[in-house]
Amino acid sequence: MMKKIALAVFLFHVAPLILMSQTTIPLYKDKIPNSKPAPDEEKSEQQNGILIISKVSRPTLTIYLPPKEKATGAAVVICPGGGYAVLAAGHEGADFAKKFVEMGVAAFVVKYRIPNSTTMVNPEIGPLQDAQQAIKTVREGAQKWNINPASIGIMGFSAGGHLASTAGTHFNKAVIENPNNTSLRPDFMLLIYPVISFTDSLAHMGSRENLVGKNPSAEKIIEYSNELQVTDKTPPTFLLHASDDGAVRVQNSVEFYLALLKNHVDAEMHLYEKGGHGFGLHLKNKNEQWMDRCKNWMQNHGWVAP
Repeated sequence: MMKKIALAVFLFHVAPLILMSQTTIPLYKDKIPNSKPAPDEEKSEQQNGILIISKVSRPTLTIYLPPKEKATGAAVVICPGGGYAVLAAGHEGADFAKKFVEMGVAAFVVKYRIPNSTTMVNPEIGPLQDAQQAIKTVREGAQKWNINPASIGIMGFSAGGHLASTAGTHFNKAVIENPNNTSLRPDFMLLIYPVISFTDSLAHMGSRENLVGKNPSAEKIIEYSNELQVTDKTPPTFLLHASDDGAVRVQNSVEFYLALLKNHVDAEMHLYEKGGHGFGLHLKNKNEQWMDRCKNWMQNHGWVAP
């Protein structure tokens, strides 16, 4: 009897992990575009229990697939945060990929390049190239991964939210080779305590300086202030932020939300009183599981089955 109980416990806790397919592939099959010959100095380390990856110059895509019988056909490309200086690849990457797999959603975590003039010809476009390449890769591989090519979203945290919102507002400007004219537009966006604006009054200056330098032109600030780039073609968006965020002002999400409404784009925003910045799955209010709000929104739009 005890053996049967032990087996049941094992199957309940471990079997889902076994069933979850996880593979890491290079983001580019051949030469990495916009790259310079340079040594690979990538470094992974734990900082206060958080996995941090720095000096990324060889981008990858880590693929998490649900079992076929559970798959909804939806997929999410995930961009961890880190101020365009590092990647918080665990609590803003892998942890969410596993959560999506539980929902029957395929997840693709992008280890995108950190802007660096030593490794890139034009550091400013490197992260966007990787985000666009990730969307292109997922859409072109939709059949083999059991994905609906019209249900591919992008998720970003903090500076990863800036990258995700850039992908969602600059998709008509390809910064990668795209010979098949594959759509680079995400079908929806999930922006979590995102950097949105590069304007002086709202910008997270570390993210801005790391991407476009300390003295960007007025034109460059406008180009990467994504609240100013919203059109009626911008994808439906789920936004989440804490009002007491001391790193990325909550007005980043608010201004983007207002721009979406102005352009008649479906949008939902959740603002929490307490939470700070970089909380990942875990708000200070432990009674509130905010991913349930995200799941409900995805269900209401038909990307996830009720």
